[in-house]
Amino acid sequence: MHTTNLQADANRICRFCGEPLRFTFVDLGKSPLCESFLPPGQLNQMEPFYPLHVFVCGNCFLVQLEEFVSPEHIFTEYAYFSSYADSWLKHAKDYTRLMIERFKLGRDSFVVEVASNDGYLLQYFVEEKIPALGIEPAKNVAKVAVERGIPTLTEFFGIKIAEQLRGEGKQADLIAGNNVLAQVPDINDFVGGLKILLKPTGVITIEFPHLMRLMKENQFDTIYHEHFSYFSFISAEKIFAAHGLTLFDVEELPTHGGSLRIYARHAENDSLPVGERAREMSEREISAGFMKLETYSAFGEQVKETKRKLLDFLIDARRAGKTIAGYGAPGKGNTLLNYCGIRADFLDYTVDRNPYKHGKFLPGTHIPIHPVERIRETKPDFVLILPWNFKDEIMSQMAEIRQWGGKFVIPIPEVEIIG
Repeated sequence: MHTTNLQADANRICRFCGEPLRFTFVDLGKSPLCESFLPPGQLNQMEPFYPLHVFVCGNCFLVQLEEFVSPEHIFTEYAYFSSYADSWLKHAKDYTRLMIERFKLGRDSFVVEVASNDGYLLQYFVEEKIPALGIEPAKNVAKVAVERGIPTLTEFFGIKIAEQLRGEGKQADLIAGNNVLAQVPDINDFVGGLKILLKPTGVITIEFPHLMRLMKENQFDTIYHEHFSYFSFISAEKIFAAHGLTLFDVEELPTHGGSLRIYARHAENDSLPVGERAREMSEREISAGFMKLETYSAFGEQVKETKRKLLDFLIDARRAGKTIAGYGAPGKGNTLLNYCGIRADFLDYTVDRNPYKHGKFLPGTHIPIHPVERIRETKPDFVLILPWNFKDEIMSQMAEIRQWGGKFVIPIPEVEIIG
């Protein structure tokens, strides 16, 4: 097991249990913030790079990055709008229907989403006339939700906001949080806030990328500074239990390369017994070694091999005179490109559906971002799909590249060429 320099450990402690962090999970070198796209005028200025060195806690097994940049710096103006991914909107709509049916939600219920983004999810509760509130720190994104008629508080969620809402008599029957748990540096403040905001009989659902899938399928590009922690079911169970919340159910989802949706309730609420799926998931992780440090130490070598394979493909394609464009400008793409040292010498440009990114450049690698039409105009030989978790949706949208013999390249878990 690779142990880091102990002298550097004094300030490096687990964000949940406070244990010193001494064990490396994976070291991806240094990278810029993955959503800090550059306008042309900034290309020649200094750009901050921060370590992407991930640790695993030897006590509670929470996998985590140090906090180099405050959430205020990352999330006050944010480039990610959930509504640009069709499959994500369908996911949100399906979730709404499932929750309404399972927990009998109606017009006298109250639903809160923490990190509600542009209202992509709560719009479906509002359509059903169910009172809802979004809590979203990014001002530019929250503004879009408010314009859609979704009440939104522009705040970072934690104990303080939860106590304020409880004081106003606003406790929730359902609290939803999708892809936010990883993005919270003070995990105890966040989960403590969930406990306070929840009605005695209420339910919390939280979705996050599953560490087990990340490791099994080599999804190291889902590691970036915006994600402070990476969760197994077992580590999430420990954290929620410490705040008087019991995980009573879990679903495995295909989103973001394999996520978990955990269901939590107050520990004292026996009306929702712990189900078979939650017990089975816990047992599966224990038998896969998620309570042993050596399980985590094998990941780093796997990641280096994926980098070598991707670079082999790119070098061979370029030597053969082939052109390569990217599709998408997601956070994960920036981790992949920076870690592998892929710049405009390999990738001519990338495209994105989000107009906010057009005319800008990717952080670190300075690859230009164009509208999707650019692919039709330049007819590249290969299109490297950076948001590989949406690969099916993208390949059907871009099926016409086959007319000129173009092929798709999927980089993770390892390079796959699809003609």
